Amino acid sequence: MSSQRPDILFIVLDTQRADRLSCYGYPLNTTPNLDAFAAEATRFSAAIAPAQWTIPSHASMFTGVYPSEHGMTQSYSVMPDDLPTLAERLRDGGYFTAGFCNNPLVGVINNGLRRGFQSFLNYSGLLTSRPNQAGVSSGPIGRYRQWFKRQISGVMTTIQDAFARSDWLLALSFTPIMVPLWQTALSFKGNTAKSLEDTARLLSDRPGTAPDQPIFAFVNLMGTHMPYHPPRQYIEKYAPHVLRDRDARNFLQRFNNDVYGWLAPLTGALNDEQKKTLDGMYDAEVAYQDALLGTFFQKLAESGRLDHTLVIICADHGEHLGEKQLMGHSLSIYNELVRVPLIIRQPGQTRDQAAVVDEIVSTRRLFQTALDAAGLANNKEQPLTLLPQQQPNPETDYVFAEAIPPQNVLNLMQKRQPDLVRDRACDQPRRAVWMGTHKLIEIGDSAIELYDVHEDPQETLNISAILPENVEALQECLQSFAGEIKGYGTLVTARRAPGYDDPEVQRRLQDLGYLED
Repeated sequence: MSSQRPDILFIVLDTQRADRLSCYGYPLNTTPNLDAFAAEATRFSAAIAPAQWTIPSHASMFTGVYPSEHGMTQSYSVMPDDLPTLAERLRDGGYFTAGFCNNPLVGVINNGLRRGFQSFLNYSGLLTSRPNQAGVSSGPIGRYRQWFKRQISGVMTTIQDAFARSDWLLALSFTPIMVPLWQTALSFKGNTAKSLEDTARLLSDRPGTAPDQPIFAFVNLMGTHMPYHPPRQYIEKYAPHVLRDRDARNFLQRFNNDVYGWLAPLTGALNDEQKKTLDGMYDAEVAYQDALLGTFFQKLAESGRLDHTLVIICADHGEHLGEKQLMGHSLSIYNELVRVPLIIRQPGQTRDQAAVVDEIVSTRRLFQTALDAAGLANNKEQPLTLLPQQQPNPETDYVFAEAIPPQNVLNLMQKRQPDLVRDRACDQPRRAVWMGTHKLIEIGDSAIELYDVHEDPQETLNISAILPENVEALQECLQSFAGEIKGYGTLVTARRAPGYDDPEVQRRLQDLGYLED
């Protein structure tokens, strides 16, 4: 294979909000290593995930299509056989393909996301996997150990697969008594340090690859996913009150030990101390993961491989931390979930060649970007623009995202809090479209929201009532996108936003320039 083709390193920072990275404007210095990396790369300031949670978002990045096309919207979904994945395309094009995954939804469940990987290391679950590439003993004893481990691994994978796909087993695993057990037993967040160490070893030492064969390495890191247990030194820096305040520690323990309790919308807003605790602990996890990434990139640079590698760093989705009385990443399509970090460094890119791309782009197109770097893209697969002197992105007019409620989560909520499900329309799909500075959200077939995401990035003011023409244009765009999707509904008639006449709402409209003083 040609030695001119770069290695491709695709790092997904699972559950990483864009607004908690320093290089995206966060006032705390949470990510000095990612900041330094971005200073020699292309940073996309308005990257949008195609979906609000792990499986559909990864499936879109791996196939280049939106969730409504690949159909991977539930924990029980399986990738269509006739839809080629990024790993399959790169493998067939001569790349050695390897996965290093800390998320059991990607690395454990047999849903097709591992298709095309010649080696796939799983760092979470009852039994982590150790393929040949990671190093095994030779001889009869070594072969027996590998056979025995494959048998046990198959049984454990079947069990874990059942828990992910069964409503009854999922409900059992989410009970307060069970949660601490499975978080420990399943190594729920995996092992970030070890997965990065193994990735660096593959890219540097290249075991199991042919001479001059390029490598595609996919890495999923779960450091910022709940539960929050960062090292003490990071708690001391970002959440010191947790170490001295018993109430804060008790709240954090309840949060970490009650997964179900944080899936449904909150019945009321978090108080200031609770919000401070979650923000601080999340920031501590972000900073700890950043430190591990710093060590990883230093190893790659010292080996000489970094300048021969296309590096893609992104997130599959973000996380609600109490905003809009929401937690986690199951239900909404607000910016806290779908606006994600995206940093791409081309081989040999320098600080003088660094760039910031402000146009709205979808992370589904990372599929095309990777194929283009490998020389395997066809004429229809246009990569993301990486430098200002290149041609404009063909996808700057419209970007879409879809939030289909995970059915197993919804079933739990309907059994325990049916009123919340009804009042917050938790059982309804949400779809959004971005055009210019405006973002339209359509909730089922009965509600709409319009935001100016430039002036109001926190999406605090629904301006659908005062800009009906914008609503109509964006709804037509969504309708065209939806096509024949079952249950999508028809265009929604613009309505007067609730509370529009409230004096505070009027003031906010004036501040945003939509009303004259």
